[in-house]
Amino acid sequence: MKRTIKRLSIPALLLVAAQAALADPKGVTDDNLPLFYQALKERMSFPLAYEGGDPAVWREQVLPQVRASILPYTASRPFEAELIDEIDRGSYLARRIAFNVSDESRVTALLLVPKGEGPFPAALMLHDHGSRFDIGKEKWIAPWYDDPRLESANEWADKFFSGRFPGEVLAERGYVVLATDALGWGDRESNGYEAQQALAANLFNLGSSLAGLIALEDMRAAAFLAALPDTDPDRVAAVGFSMGAFRAWQVAALSPHISATVANAWMAQAKELMVPGNNQLRGQSAFNMLHPSLLRLLDFPDVAALAAPAPMLVYAGEEDMLFPPSAVEGAMARMHEIWSAHGADDQLNTRLWQGKGHVFTADMQDAAFEWLDAQLK
Repeated sequence: MKRTIKRLSIPALLLVAAQAALADPKGVTDDNLPLFYQALKERMSFPLAYEGGDPAVWREQVLPQVRASILPYTASRPFEAELIDEIDRGSYLARRIAFNVSDESRVTALLLVPKGEGPFPAALMLHDHGSRFDIGKEKWIAPWYDDPRLESANEWADKFFSGRFPGEVLAERGYVVLATDALGWGDRESNGYEAQQALAANLFNLGSSLAGLIALEDMRAAAFLAALPDTDPDRVAAVGFSMGAFRAWQVAALSPHISATVANAWMAQAKELMVPGNNQLRGQSAFNMLHPSLLRLLDFPDVAALAAPAPMLVYAGEEDMLFPPSAVEGAMARMHEIWSAHGADDQLNTRLWQGKGHVFTADMQDAAFEWLDAQLK
């Protein structure tokens, strides 16, 4: 018996397609997620995540693949540092310097050196995003060389840091402090918020990435800081707020020069950030932290855990609207799992601060820097 197959005419096929288009007119959500984003999230299996066994072996096997995913190349140009100017600030000297931060880029930086007999512990200060580009390194250290930037820096300190400059706080505590500008900030200021996506796209087309260059430069800055004559190379910390916190735990994972980390206001599980309404979906600023292939391999807390068992402090505000508490707590729990596997859970300090938003206030700084003193002094 022959089966009868009903064939749709071309007009009928067009009608079916048109009806489907009407049912799904855009194919994306209001947040510019594809309508099938949940299915894509289910594909994210993080195949290189730690799954038990010797965590040191896991790190040895995974770190080269993570470096290859993040870094555009390995820089080797000599630093060739020079002093631009210097002022005396009582307990420390404040210097403006220049050095080669990559094979292509020479940057200015701020360096604070305590008075007295070194070598001293050191802190690499990694600035935030904040959608403010006229200041970068000056978010951490008050500039003495530019009045408009000083005004901007004071506004920033009042908004996020209880009126303090945390880099100066650490210098007064006896740390050598280095702060640089990421590409797009301060002396390397870009064309504004809406230009970030074009910059990122152009770097992709040049075989690199914006986030990858930032990571590479942070590694170079860590190496430069560790090599300074006033620095004890075995006591170098990475300190960051917001995007700077992302940069801090990232450089701790990638660089052999970081001994301890203070990361405030950037840690979460990736899947919980990819939800309607989250800031991560806006594009633009996200490109500074976007490594295209990284999340095919590992989630953010596993990347940070490549720094284990070295000391790390991770703080978050319970009322931080950028990072849902569930995403933060899940990430912190995951990190504790890996530090515990190293037998070093006491080396990981995590806290979700009640009543705090996206800030690094004086009490948070005091707690973080007292912890850092205990690790490095």
